[in-house]
Amino acid sequence: MKTILKAFVAGAALLGAATGALALEGSLTLYTSQPNNDAQQTIDAFMARHPDVKVTFVRDGTTKLMARLQAELEAGASPADLLLIADSVTMEDMAKAGRLMAYPQADVSAYDPAIQDPERMWFPTKLITTGIVYNTSAPMKPTSWSDLLKEEAKGQVAMPSPLTSGAALIHTQAIVANLEQGWDYYEQLAANGAQASGGNGGVLQAVAGGEKLYGMIVEFLPIREKAKGAPVEFVFPAEGVSAISEPVAIMAGTKNAEAAKAFVDFLVSREGQEMAAAQGYMPAHPDVAAPAGFPALADIEILPLDPAKALETAEADKATFAGMFGQN
Repeated sequence: MKTILKAFVAGAALLGAATGALALEGSLTLYTSQPNNDAQQTIDAFMARHPDVKVTFVRDGTTKLMARLQAELEAGASPADLLLIADSVTMEDMAKAGRLMAYPQADVSAYDPAIQDPERMWFPTKLITTGIVYNTSAPMKPTSWSDLLKEEAKGQVAMPSPLTSGAALIHTQAIVANLEQGWDYYEQLAANGAQASGGNGGVLQAVAGGEKLYGMIVEFLPIREKAKGAPVEFVFPAEGVSAISEPVAIMAGTKNAEAAKAFVDFLVSREGQEMAAAQGYMPAHPDVAAPAGFPALADIEILPLDPAKALETAEADKATFAGMFGQN
């Protein structure tokens, strides 16, 4: 994969020179919840195409990153030009508060309208779905969300908490909105001894290490670790999976709007989407092939969720979940 990414950056540099990309200059600051390596690779590839633009990044989990950003904005200013985070619900909140800049000219015509913002305030950069991970020693091989309610899974299910993980909040809301049981599904999970805490990384560690046999998790983590030899399998449940689109947006206060637009253009372009696939993510562009270990995008059943409605109920949903699982 490193060889692929190096070749991609080198090719981007040649393409940038050939297309007159040197016209852009200045600096950009990206606030992101991407893993550090992925963020740096993305920036390196962009700068290979636009070498006169210097990009730096600030990285943290979505919840902590947004707390920092909001504090800066309330104090009067933030260095952030671009925001690249886990979920569209948080982006909806930022757009509603007037913190984002619209970019109606962005070319996302090939993308599914269901994962886009019609106001062009934010743009999908990949699809990250949440399904089921299980340890290969588990006696039951789950195929459905309902399997996590079975006796075989009693006390053996780990999940990230929506109080700390944006993807987990989206997942909870999608499950409640689409499964017939609604919140009763989570009541039954709690009664069956499911443990909710932290983020997706903790779930992977618990299941791969045998502390738990099953878990709810974003797909790329177990797919990557399985390729490295970890005793885990990932399942796309029959009912469907929730999805976040790791959207990117331009901050309304950016002082380098043209370079920020170019950054968005790069992420949603075929080249940017091919890089996402090379990093091991499901590309959001339908014409870019999925990485090894993933099904084709067209074969994944995604549970629908309206970001605007999810934003309206987010705090109430977190409170409901916290009450069920004894969290503060």
